[in-house]
Amino acid sequence: MIISVTMNPSVDISYRLEEFRLNGVNRVENVLKTAGGKGLNVARVVHLLNSPVMATGILGGTIGDFIESQLQLDGISHDFLKTNQESRNCIAILHDGNQTEILEAGPTFSKQEEMQFLQHYSKLLEKGEVVTISGSLPRGLEASLYSQMILLAKQQQIPVILDCSEKILKQVLDFQEARPLAIKPNIDELNELLDLQVSADDINGLREAVSHSCFSGIDWVLVSLGAKGAFIKYLDDYYFARIPKVPVVNPVGSGDSVVAGLAVAILQKKTVENVIKTAMTTGVLNAMETQTGFVNSEKFDFVYSQIEIQKIM
Repeated sequence: MIISVTMNPSVDISYRLEEFRLNGVNRVENVLKTAGGKGLNVARVVHLLNSPVMATGILGGTIGDFIESQLQLDGISHDFLKTNQESRNCIAILHDGNQTEILEAGPTFSKQEEMQFLQHYSKLLEKGEVVTISGSLPRGLEASLYSQMILLAKQQQIPVILDCSEKILKQVLDFQEARPLAIKPNIDELNELLDLQVSADDINGLREAVSHSCFSGIDWVLVSLGAKGAFIKYLDDYYFARIPKVPVVNPVGSGDSVVAGLAVAILQKKTVENVIKTAMTTGVLNAMETQTGFVNSEKFDFVYSQIEIQKIM
């Protein structure tokens, strides 16, 4: 089973407008509300790929109840630590070809609640074979929490895929005792993390970047390059993944879908090239759909056959 962790889940509310009136009244007819957060996107895509998954994190209030009800409707197993604090809303306003986001910070947690979650997470690890940790941390929780979660999984010999911002990632990478199996920065996050200006076309620069000493002990470093695909380091080998041109409807959540594909392929113990192709396929499939963190599995084989993997010598 894949355990998908979202420490700062939300209800994602999407307002689609033909025109956005600043300082005016905006009446919305097209409203979409979904259980959101990067890890919940991962869980949804894993579920759509017909792989076993358990969503977890911390939830509270009526917003937390809504998130659980949506997961229940989608048939996604979940086991969250409950809090008396209200979870958050995240609003996206789609207008004039743009997307304006309003993101609530969410609750603030104490050290006691952090320890309670670690106990909750430890019990879930008894069922886990792969763990994904995605997204931001609520206020009150430090990056050391992610390091502790990776260490607990390591003690159970469970691989962890980590997908978080470069700020949190940098702090996690400083903790040498526990290394995730895989990380998935995009090109901007990689540059920010290493203070570089490498472009997606600079193969030598990308190769040097993913070989940085801060990534030592991490088997997979997968760098998303948007429409150009991805650059991947696996152990001592390097790969470039090219993706097909497809009609892009909504690319938001494609990174989370890549994590889902990566987790499923690792769970299924696929070969290196098949792991890469599966991850790239799910990212492309998400971009072809309106809903964030959603794939049409019936199109999987069609897209998978068009992913090109080049080993860099």
